[in-house]
Amino acid sequence: MTGGTNVRRATQARHDAMVALVREGEASVDVLSERLGVSASTVRRDLATLQRDGRLARTYGGALAREVFHERSFSESEQLNLEAKSSIAAVAVDLVPAEGIVFIDSGTTCLALARLLVARGPLTVVTRGLESALLLARADDIDVVLLGGRVQPLSHGVIGPLAALALDRYRFDVAFMGADAIDPARGLGEPTVDETWIKERASAVADRVVVLADASKLDQQAPAWVAMGPSWTLVMDAAAPAEDLDALRDQGVQVLVT
Repeated sequence: MTGGTNVRRATQARHDAMVALVREGEASVDVLSERLGVSASTVRRDLATLQRDGRLARTYGGALAREVFHERSFSESEQLNLEAKSSIAAVAVDLVPAEGIVFIDSGTTCLALARLLVARGPLTVVTRGLESALLLARADDIDVVLLGGRVQPLSHGVIGPLAALALDRYRFDVAFMGADAIDPARGLGEPTVDETWIKERASAVADRVVVLADASKLDQQAPAWVAMGPSWTLVMDAAAPAEDLDALRDQGVQVLVT
């Protein structure tokens, strides 16, 4: 048996042990470092690898087990809840002002909105979604700006300081946000803190923020959250439980049901 094989097996065993500890509730970097007998930097590298492999989701200072949070790939998400996403987009498109400047988030529900914007120019659309940018770039009378930065492999959304820097140069009439999770108390849930950061920057420079999410996003777990402001609007399909929608309204969120 070669030294390289021994190292790979030791790394795999450590990864398996780390996943097991996270499932047991030991999620912090410091605790994992102590329990596994490795440095904090090694734990962070391992967590990055495990997130890339889909076994864990990173949080501030630790991780969540994938069984608790499941981020779907773009292609997988695109096949789900098609009717709900279409109805949400049909309501959202009427919130786009003529000749306005709008932000469109990444994600399949936001892509459904982008499809309806093709014939709604003139518009300026700033987006962090690769699919929306490609679609709208072929449309007449739509000026498309794709944010720079690092592309998330599952969601195809752009994140990072370059994207945030670009957002600080804009003012949006409306910012349309996607979401991996919606919770009346915590707000809008995302797979990474980087993605919540971008949403916070986009919402800060928008006159109106509209979240597009189907009812399946309710009662979901997420590693990172953005509080929805009292002036925000949520567009959701009619499958959402009335008590959840009422709880969101109690937080000051305007709810539009399709």
